[in-house]
Amino acid sequence: MGKQTSLKKDVISASEINQYVYCSKSWYLQRCGYAPKSPFLDIGKRAHVDLGLTIDGIQKEISSSKRLAIIGYLLLLITILVVLFGVVL
Repeated sequence: MGKQTSLKKDVISASEINQYVYCSKSWYLQRCGYAPKSPFLDIGKRAHVDLGLTIDGIQKEISSSKRLAIIGYLLLLITILVVLFGVVL
């Protein structure tokens, strides 16, 4: 039975791989037998939430920047058409 326990520890499940990808530190601590309930877990969860909010904010800024760039290029194109061809829209 002791051999079966050591074999089980050598096997990594698909869900463990998912957990490792999400947070390698959490996976390592659980793998070493540390209980998932700790003040550090709460700190880690808050850090993940804060990071997620930061990423969301950056993605919104990127989206806004892309829209402004498109508007800028359209205005440039209109200006070029007016200057070169005297086209008035």
